[in-house]
Amino acid sequence: MEREKYVIIGGDAAGMSAAGQIRKLQPKAEIVAYERSPHTSYSACGMPYYIAGLVEKENKLIVRTPEEFMSKQNIRALVLHEVLSVDIQDRTVNVLDLKTGEVFADTFDHLLFATGSQPIRPAVEGLDGEGVFQLSVLQDGILLHQFIEERQPQRVVVVGGGYIGLEMAEAFCMRRMKVSLVDRSFQVMNTFDIDMAEHIAQAIRHVGTELYLGETVKAIERDSGRVKAVITDQRAIPADMVILGLGVRPNSKLAKEAGLPLGAKDSILVDQAMATETEGIWAAGDCAQTWHMVTNRPFWIALGSVANKTGRAAGINMAGGEERFPGVIGTAVSKHCELEVARTGVSEKELEDLDFNYDTVTIKSKTQAGYYPDAGQIHVKMIAEKPGGRILGAQIVGNHGSAKRIDVVATAIAARMTVRELVDLDLGYAPPFSLPWDPIQIAARQLI
Repeated sequence: MEREKYVIIGGDAAGMSAAGQIRKLQPKAEIVAYERSPHTSYSACGMPYYIAGLVEKENKLIVRTPEEFMSKQNIRALVLHEVLSVDIQDRTVNVLDLKTGEVFADTFDHLLFATGSQPIRPAVEGLDGEGVFQLSVLQDGILLHQFIEERQPQRVVVVGGGYIGLEMAEAFCMRRMKVSLVDRSFQVMNTFDIDMAEHIAQAIRHVGTELYLGETVKAIERDSGRVKAVITDQRAIPADMVILGLGVRPNSKLAKEAGLPLGAKDSILVDQAMATETEGIWAAGDCAQTWHMVTNRPFWIALGSVANKTGRAAGINMAGGEERFPGVIGTAVSKHCELEVARTGVSEKELEDLDFNYDTVTIKSKTQAGYYPDAGQIHVKMIAEKPGGRILGAQIVGNHGSAKRIDVVATAIAARMTVRELVDLDLGYAPPFSLPWDPIQIAARQLI
């Protein structure tokens, strides 16, 4: 019997997680992964900490190289190979070798789209050219790091106040650069409600970052090709370098051109097995749709954790196993210098467009016993359905020890627990770690 051939488009989290599962279940299968960047299986989430100097070498962010995939798992991971088109009927892909310029065709029995996401790039004059960066693949981080080491820029403007913008602003603060952050929204972190986002904005300003909210970038001013300033609709901000952190969108163009239907926010439509409507074709990671377990609606989110999980599920099912990915609840954490931020479930903002009756409460407490040295502040916002008290969402902003408390709330939401049941949880207590009533339980008590 002729062995099955698996082709994977994309060699990072989702794609290589799938490849690993296929190899476990199909020891004799032929597995080929095409990756258009120079690296496979790397931590894109670690790039801000590499830029900050907390990670010494870029290779620390690489989980497994193409050579290791070949020697340890007999998986051919071909970097600098871009898939140009997919013919679903003929079961072929056209591939461009970016090193040689050669275009060739390859066949498949099973195909996985793991094409990830692509950064949003506005149509702004002066954007093209040196000194303007977006972080998408590891090579972007390497080039940014090289630019900083060679040019020693002193003034940086970060455009976008989401997770990427927050983490990159922190990295430049750690390098003692003069940092400005611009966002056209009137708040940072749009996945948070505005009352919680205000705490984040205060912390950003507290470390010396200039924050310009409600301003739209109109142009990048250059002098002899080099970045001189960022021009908004209200001012000119001096800059030696610009970072674009305007968010991402699903990289689903290849799938759409192949005739596959798209779903939420133009992500590739799949079921809980990560299968498309076409037999033998799958999608996973940032390019694929998922399901929101609170709203019971199609959803899309770009997170490394979700990419690994959906890639694992896709690989098992592609190889003949049975695995389902039930969906997400939007749990995310980040930090900016001394501040930690976290959220899960749905926000009040999101509930405005949904048919839910709910109550909400915000409390201020301590991360540890108040008498313990360096006990920090923590703000917790919790949202519960009424009647019944089912937990719908939470947001946390606070000092060290705050963010990972969101995991308890995420678990409670997944288990469809009520605030009363959360109050009764037997959580750990000792003065260095918490209060007799943990802050999330204080918030739950207030909701009761």
